Amino acid sequence: MSYFYRRSGETVSRHFHRVLRAVIALEDQFLQQPTGEQVPPEILNSARFYPYFKDCVGAIDGTHVRVKVPNIDAAKYRGRKEHPTQNVLATCSLNMRFTYVLPGWEGTASDSRIIKNALTREDKLIISNGKYYLVDAGFMLRRGLLTPYRNVRYHLKEYSSQQPQNFRELFNLGHSSLRNAIERAFGVLKKRFPIIGDTQPTYSVEIQSQIVLACCILHNFLMEFDPGLEYINEVDEELASQSPSKEESRDISAEKDHAQGEGLRNEIAMQMWNDYIL
Repeated sequence: MSYFYRRSGETVSRHFHRVLRAVIALEDQFLQQPTGEQVPPEILNSARFYPYFKDCVGAIDGTHVRVKVPNIDAAKYRGRKEHPTQNVLATCSLNMRFTYVLPGWEGTASDSRIIKNALTREDKLIISNGKYYLVDAGFMLRRGLLTPYRNVRYHLKEYSSQQPQNFRELFNLGHSSLRNAIERAFGVLKKRFPIIGDTQPTYSVEIQSQIVLACCILHNFLMEFDPGLEYINEVDEELASQSPSKEESRDISAEKDHAQGEGLRNEIAMQMWNDYIL
């Protein structure tokens, strides 16, 4: 870049970091956690999801972003991928806008470990009383985090040839259809900003974490004015062709909290099934 614009690398770097700080300063304006006061329109306006998922405020998942680290730290950052990555936890609304982003964790860190930190840190993830997020089987089941039923068909592709056969499968189908928002959001984010895709990073973990945050802020802004339908279509095609992934191990925390989550999940599933078979 410095060659094309005939500027020194130091000048380009200085202005890059200046813009990066300016974008991050907009975090409070563009990354706003839901209060749960209103039912998301994606649920309210769908007989498939309302009133069953009326207390759902979004979806949570983690994604891996390549990082540049010293060789001595490479092992703890080399998780699912062959190369070092950071595990980025994020929440999003059902219209694919990010509402909370926690970057910087080592690639070997589990989603359960990161969500526990997100719920207790100073700049914590807030789950309003009586509300919940949809999460995959890699997270713990609790009142504010609803996982799908394990050992039951889950991914949308698995229901393309056969409709749900019981209340657990029906719940998983609805869960998967809504939680798909976070997978789509991550997919569009990485296609729109190759700097956090699979390209070789040139920045430290700290700066790369800031870049992830800045990209999420810009993503939310662009979803309002330029959603990038070509990216959305590409991501949807890729997700539709993917084979179902194996469930991750679950780390269950407080037994009482888990029981409350299980009770809520069963209540929603049975209500859906009773209406479905009528």
